[in-house]
Amino acid sequence: MPEPIDFHFDFSSPYGYLMSERIDALAARFDRKVRWKPMLLGVVYKQLDSQPLPSIPMKGPYSLHDIRRSARHLGIALTIPTPFPVATQHAARAYYWLHGQDCAMARAFAHAVFRAYFVDGRDISSKDVVVALAAAAGADADACARALDDDAVKQRLKDACGEALAAGVFGSPYVVIDGEPFWGVDRLAQIERWLAEGGF
Repeated sequence: MPEPIDFHFDFSSPYGYLMSERIDALAARFDRKVRWKPMLLGVVYKQLDSQPLPSIPMKGPYSLHDIRRSARHLGIALTIPTPFPVATQHAARAYYWLHGQDCAMARAFAHAVFRAYFVDGRDISSKDVVVALAAAAGADADACARALDDDAVKQRLKDACGEALAAGVFGSPYVVIDGEPFWGVDRLAQIERWLAEGGF
C-alpha cells in the first residue's frame, strides 16, 4: 500500500482552500490516501521573517487577482473574505481534536471551515463560528468549546507546526508525496503526473 500524501495548509490560505477541493479526489484515482495537516502560517512567517502575501508590496495586489483567476480556472466558488487573512488556531485545534475521535468528521469539518470562510465570508477566527461548524459536522458543541482551551489540544497544534517546519513547509498548500514536495495549487498537474508515473 503506498504511503499517504501529506497535505499541509492554513485554513486562512485561499490556495490551500482550492487544493482542499481537489486533492482527495485526485489522490483516490491513484489509490492514495491524504493526511490533512493544518498548521499556522504565522509560525512559518515568524521562522522566515516574512509576512502574509496580501501585505507584500506589488505581490499583494497580484496575488488577489491570481487567487480569483485560479478559482475560476478550477471552477471553484471563491470570494475574498473580509478580513483576510485571519488567525486560524481555533479551527486548527478543533480539527486535531475531531481527528482524534473521527477522521471522517474532521475532514467534513475542514471542508466546512474552508467553505465558510472563502464562500460564505464567515469569520473563522471566532471560537463561536468554529464550534458551530464542528457541531454541524456532528461534534458535541460544549466539548469542542472546552477542547479549544485544552493544553493537550494546543500542544498537538504546536507539534503540527513543528512537524511542518521540519518537513520544509514554507507556505500553503504544501503537498508531500513520498518525500517529493509540491508548493501551491498550481502544482496540481505536476502532482497528477507524479502520481501517474511514480516520478519524473
